[in-house]
Amino acid sequence: MVDLFHQPGFLGTSANFLADMTLVVSLLVAAVLTVGFALARRGDYRTHRVLQTAAVLTNAVLVLWLMILPFRDFVVPGLPGRLGDRLIAVTTLHAIVGASALVLGLFVVLRANGLMPKPLRFQNYKRVMRVSYALYMLATLIGILVYLTWFVGNPHPPVYG
Repeated sequence: MVDLFHQPGFLGTSANFLADMTLVVSLLVAAVLTVGFALARRGDYRTHRVLQTAAVLTNAVLVLWLMILPFRDFVVPGLPGRLGDRLIAVTTLHAIVGASALVLGLFVVLRANGLMPKPLRFQNYKRVMRVSYALYMLATLIGILVYLTWFVGNPHPPVYG
């Protein structure tokens, strides 16, 4: 696994393999969430639930496996003093929006799959799902900006030694 941190990426930037894979999988998650959103609007709630659950769980694995450590190692040491640095600022914004999307998305998935304790079940389901979807899409857009900031036009991106 550690070798993947040192392998060149496949998108032609200064990113490593795992950074490129993270971007591609994140875009696929966003696409699946969008398909699921469309299915709900058409009334196919069963397929919608299955797709949304798979996408949110995939995103959770992606965040826990490939996003938290780089944030901790390359961004947190610069906080709060280097928030004027574009790399630190955009990545911190992505972390805040992305964490909000992840927590709300997992909450919705638990609720949708009957795993939420009754006192925590919300009633305005449609609104909460739409807010979660909007946060995921915003986090994806900011994530693209993070990728561009870290790996395009940056000949010396942060890397693990």
